[in-house]
Amino acid sequence: MSGIYIHIPFCKQACFYCDFHFSTSLKKKEDMLNAIKSELLSRKGEIPDVVHTVYFGGGTPSLLTIDEIQEILTLVKENYSLSEFAEITLEANPDDLDTEKILELADSPVNRLSIGVQSFFDKDLKFMNRAHNQIQARESLALASRYFKNISIDLIYGIPYLNEQRWMDNLKQTFDLGVAHISSYALTVEPKTAMDHFIKSGKYPPLDESLAKSHFEILQKETSDRNYIQYEISNFGLEGYFSKHNSSYWKGAAYLGVGPSAHSFNGTQRSWNLANNAKYISSIQKGVFPCEKEILSTEDRINEAIMTGLRTIWGVSLEIIERTHGESYRLEILRLAQKHVDLKTVKIKNDHLYLTSKGQFLADGIAADLFLLKA
Repeated sequence: MSGIYIHIPFCKQACFYCDFHFSTSLKKKEDMLNAIKSELLSRKGEIPDVVHTVYFGGGTPSLLTIDEIQEILTLVKENYSLSEFAEITLEANPDDLDTEKILELADSPVNRLSIGVQSFFDKDLKFMNRAHNQIQARESLALASRYFKNISIDLIYGIPYLNEQRWMDNLKQTFDLGVAHISSYALTVEPKTAMDHFIKSGKYPPLDESLAKSHFEILQKETSDRNYIQYEISNFGLEGYFSKHNSSYWKGAAYLGVGPSAHSFNGTQRSWNLANNAKYISSIQKGVFPCEKEILSTEDRINEAIMTGLRTIWGVSLEIIERTHGESYRLEILRLAQKHVDLKTVKIKNDHLYLTSKGQFLADGIAADLFLLKA
């Protein structure tokens, strides 16, 4: 199942924790959109099969007008084999979703919204320097749910001062609004972000891993009690509402990434576009594709399957690894996994590796322990 990711690198303001590629200046928006459309045209031969998902990410794609979104989708439809049942997702911030915008989106091909709520409390939103407030968060979701069935929201946990009761209140408001999908991640401190500077200078307290772990356990219990399926460590969906686009990433499907900093994958090769708006636009205008490429070794491909598969309910298929790469790789993975089987952080069932509940909060470290070294 192939997909197209379109990176829209603009935001109203910079969240203190964010290290994604974006600009708070919209001066080059028209040039950027023309460059993205040119890239889509020039790369149409890279996905010969049916495209089942289109994902507008960023940045803040909801800053685009409905006409700008429509133009890009029309270009995709005319130049790619887009399924009539394609999942088309737009990431949006609550402050962009007024009545007019939601009505326009509901009348467009967009059929899934991913809304960056992060928290329903102003104290948390100000701590992260989000552009919206708690009233906008609630009102945008209440309105969007009248026109969209397929809505996902982002929530961040592990925020200093976010006690367990307020985290429970965040989840309760999510459930009360009838949201079908939740993506929830622990707050992390990335190098060179504003939050990194604030913590190092003592303006903000350091993050508390035990608090994040407590929030994660509450998240698991409360979602499970309401029939959400934790199909990936940080993603919870009601039956029928998993993200098809992100699921295809985790299952190793091919995808095309368009726009500055966007990544692409064709099964054996990964590429990534230049993370600089001005240079990206200039390169496209000159007819030069601004990307770097990496041919993946057997070990790279297996390690990626381990890293993504372990995080999901589908696990890591040892049978597929043996059939694709040989029995020796399967045996080596089993050898490396034995320590975590003994620790009860990994289990083996039906020739698949899965994380246990105990292992889920330790996923990255466990995956690293199972990585194969290049020969």
